[in-house]
Amino acid sequence: MNLINRFIPKNDKLQLMYDDPDLLDDMTQRIISWLPEDASELVVVCIGTDRSTGDALGPFTGSFLAELKPKYIHLYGTLDAPIHAANMEESIRSIRMRHQNPYVIAIDASLGKPASVGTITVDTGSLKPGAALNKKLPAIGDIHITGVVNIGGFMEFSILQNTRLSLVVSMAKRIAALMYQMDEQLVQQHATAHKENKKMI
Repeated sequence: MNLINRFIPKNDKLQLMYDDPDLLDDMTQRIISWLPEDASELVVVCIGTDRSTGDALGPFTGSFLAELKPKYIHLYGTLDAPIHAANMEESIRSIRMRHQNPYVIAIDASLGKPASVGTITVDTGSLKPGAALNKKLPAIGDIHITGVVNIGGFMEFSILQNTRLSLVVSMAKRIAALMYQMDEQLVQQHATAHKENKKMI
């Protein structure tokens, strides 16, 4: 158990290696602590394209999560229907039209320092997709999750194209498992709250 992470204030971001045994529990609790009570719908948007290995983290995560069939989460962005630079603005408009006051969790790949490769970060605030490639895309998300898939700093497009698929898939499976665990806890919380409300009537 990584005791250090237990004492990080809930408002701070959390970054762990994708294979850290405490990742699912620690990040689930951190994200749930950020969710507002008045959020009517929870939307997960997985960003990226299947045409670039490094940038496929989002679509892989979306596809793995879809296979788990979450009950509470509304999911967008899979290998079959990716959300990327070409359709980002249209996708955001569509999500806003479909959902009333959604609370959005955005998921995307990122580049970083050598020591950070393989880490997953959860943090509050919106995500700026395409920042590593200097693309000007609209910010998205109330919370964001990023996975460092490779080293940044030079020739980012080439780096993303030459990222190891094994790492991307492994990280995507962990993020999907994280989202599913969060989904299960939210379903349980709502079921408990419903029972308590019935008792009060």
